[in-house]
Amino acid sequence: QVQLVESGGGLVQPGGSLRLSCAASGSIFGINAMGWYRQAPGKERELVAGISSGGSTNYADSVKGRFTISKDNAKNTVYLQMNSLKPEDTAIYYCHADLVTIAKMRNDDYWGQGTQVTVSS
Repeated sequence: QVQLVESGGGLVQPGGSLRLSCAASGSIFGINAMGWYRQAPGKERELVAGISSGGSTNYADSVKGRFTISKDNAKNTVYLQMNSLKPEDTAIYYCHADLVTIAKMRNDDYWGQGTQVTVSS
């Protein structure tokens, strides 16, 4: 069993900042990559940022220069620092992990339950 537990969402004014955290727990053999996706009402889920096991990062064009993804390997935790937030960043943010469990010993995708981020004055 693997769980991804997110925290850090909330309501913030335009121009403000939030930091999301996602901790992976369970019988994990190894983590290939972790990332953040978001889904706004009436829109498809989209990749926001990802980070590989080696530390390579990628970002959606809409968040480059404002968001920073990082990780703590010892804690199996990924973070998303979001600065200069805009109303269009409002969405449910989902944590994603591509990892290998001890039980299955194969790559599988796991998702968190989602955390709401609302940017509004």
